[in-house]
Amino acid sequence: MIRLLTPKRIVDSIYDIDLEELKRRGIEALLLDLDNTLVPWGFWDVSPEVQEWVARIKAHGMRACIVSNDFSPRVFAVAHHLGIPAVAGAKKPTRGAIRRALQILQVPPTRAAMVGDQLFTDILAGNLLGLYTVLVTPLSPHEFLTTKAVRLVERLVMPWVKGQPGTPES
Repeated sequence: MIRLLTPKRIVDSIYDIDLEELKRRGIEALLLDLDNTLVPWGFWDVSPEVQEWVARIKAHGMRACIVSNDFSPRVFAVAHHLGIPAVAGAKKPTRGAIRRALQILQVPPTRAAMVGDQLFTDILAGNLLGLYTVLVTPLSPHEFLTTKAVRLVERLVMPWVKGQPGTPES
């Protein structure tokens, strides 16, 4: 089970993701979690830095799609602002929404990366389908109540995750 929770890469933020390295690995698309990955939890506003980062993804010839467990119109508003598609109400770690996003982007799982801030949703969902997975540090301590509870378990599991052979340094 720990293997399924182990990301291929651990970085502080989306800005630390080496897009050139992803391209060399054959990654053509990024599936992006929304809350505490792209924007702080519950935020509608997208910073100029995130807009610029998504523009860099596109400049690298890659595609992107937001995949969020949130089912509110905010998901589509942020995606529209960034000029990328979105899948809301994802129910990660179930795989249906990830498959839908891959279909939208017309890319197989082996050519996609899942980027998110949670082991038990984003990383697990991506690993279950064979995506390259990238864990980022959450943007804010503010989050949904159940997420706060899962974070406690995440903290207990993280030493084992980081101790897995082949796990990159953060």
